[in-house]
Amino acid sequence: MIVPGPAKLLRGLALAALVVAWAWFAHQGSAGAGNPDFSVALATAPVAVLFVILLWRVGNPLGSALGGLAMLGLLAWSWPALRQNIALLYYIQHLGTNLALAALFGHTLFGRHEALVTQFARMAHGGVVSAAQERYSRQVTIAWSIFFLANAAVSSVLFWLAAPAAWSLFANVLSTPLVAAMFVIEHLCRNHFLPPEDRSSVADTIRGYRAAMAARRQNTQARHP
Repeated sequence: MIVPGPAKLLRGLALAALVVAWAWFAHQGSAGAGNPDFSVALATAPVAVLFVILLWRVGNPLGSALGGLAMLGLLAWSWPALRQNIALLYYIQHLGTNLALAALFGHTLFGRHEALVTQFARMAHGGVVSAAQERYSRQVTIAWSIFFLANAAVSSVLFWLAAPAAWSLFANVLSTPLVAAMFVIEHLCRNHFLPPEDRSSVADTIRGYRAAMAARRQNTQARHP
């Protein structure tokens, strides 16, 4: 068992604290108990950061500057409306994230694609997976697709039919623990259904995920230099 160093442990604790703080403030804002301006800023920050990263990758300083100004102008123009619809803003974010993740996993189950978790397993095992690993990893890909679709469905039902606080508790507070629970359940299933030589640790899975994402980025950059 590898014990993480102090720096890595501190980074992990800081990240965990950030996730908990974000969930709590998002819950407060969605339930109508937080500061409206802070809640809007918190909800739009991830999208703004992603947009800035995309602009940075364009490599055109003038285009990046104009795009950044356009983003700021759009935020300023829509800010009053966003302040009046904080719960809806978080709902769209939660729904979009889960549908995007469901699509990320699900689309690899059709056509000539290799199931996404199979790709992770292949990366974690030096490019070679057994027949048992391939069958199991495909089932896990299906499970994650269903999980994210179910999250989106439950979120929608609660948002439109339940009290804002009930929806926010599910979407903002329970989302991360539910994902963690899925990882734990999958780990237990892996140990039950796969022989020891075909099993991989959580660290192996994370390395496989990172390697797969890096390969995807390289392929994308090669197609669109």
